[in-house]
Amino acid sequence: MAKKKAILPEKWQQEKKALKAVQVAFDLGEEIHLSIRREAVDKHLNPSDLIREILGLPVNKKPQRPRLSISLSPGDFIFLAEKFELAPDDKVQIKHKAAEALIEHALAKPQTRTDE
Repeated sequence: MAKKKAILPEKWQQEKKALKAVQVAFDLGEEIHLSIRREAVDKHLNPSDLIREILGLPVNKKPQRPRLSISLSPGDFIFLAEKFELAPDDKVQIKHKAAEALIEHALAKPQTRTDE
């Protein structure tokens, strides 16, 4: 008996295409790296989209939710829990306190405009 090929929903077909993408890292030196990152900020793009634009590749025009992200190890959660006087397993509250710390940090710095 021949196996019947499953038909994937459209959304999953797009994700299947994304899985075939290969991440490419460029080691171009600090000066070039900073220049690309600054230009991306000035254009309100992420660095990957700017690189795609520079290389003439298609760029996803769909606006993305601006967010900052980091990876936290279990040890990082323990450290932050102690810093914010929270339980290490209260990850939601740790995230909220970390966000407050980032906002406080950003607002304490003199604001400079990058789009002028």
